Amino acid sequence: MNLKLFIRSLILIILLVALGFLLKTSEFGEIIDKNWIDNYVGSNGLKGQFIFIVVAALLVTVGFPRQIIAFLAGYAFGLNLGTIVALVACAIGCILAFFFARFVGRDWVNSKFPGRLSKADQFFSANTFVTTLLIRFMPAGSNIVTNLIAGVSGARAPSFIGGSILGYIPQTVIFALLGSGFHIDLKFRITLSIILFLASILLGFFLYRKYKRVGLDKLILSGS
Repeated sequence: MNLKLFIRSLILIILLVALGFLLKTSEFGEIIDKNWIDNYVGSNGLKGQFIFIVVAALLVTVGFPRQIIAFLAGYAFGLNLGTIVALVACAIGCILAFFFARFVGRDWVNSKFPGRLSKADQFFSANTFVTTLLIRFMPAGSNIVTNLIAGVSGARAPSFIGGSILGYIPQTVIFALLGSGFHIDLKFRITLSIILFLASILLGFFLYRKYKRVGLDKLILSGS
């Protein structure tokens, strides 16, 4: 599991770096070029950021990787604003998926993940905030699966959403930093983001091994 996760994480970094150079050097990059975004936002208030947040939130809701959202936000808006924009979008996507499962898609989620619901109830009901925070720190799994399973479990909504937002911060900053590196301090920011991401993976391994003894790993592997 550890080797597969490391390889998958390495591939993600490589693909995003390649995407950054593609956006920077090709005509396609003009679509979301930082200068274009700045001018667009400057002449239209917050409309540019709003559109990005809406589109990104909908993508996160249906399972689009939040790391890519953070990368694109960092590329388009820079590190500070990009981190905020990406975090807001991911938070909205998390909330939409959670409440969809709780109020609309409960039967569908129950039929899709029957073997994981009892485990989710066990952990989320005991301490929703801490459980959610630990899961979000893990570098494994699927964000949308966690949102859906939590929605039909005994997870308390405010604690789940708060734990998710706090748990999103490290990787959001890391990937926004990676995206912003294609406009300023290229080598430094890309190198730093890769180092921080590898550090987050090591932290995830530590937490995984620690909580594997109590069975939380079985829930973590179905989502992060």
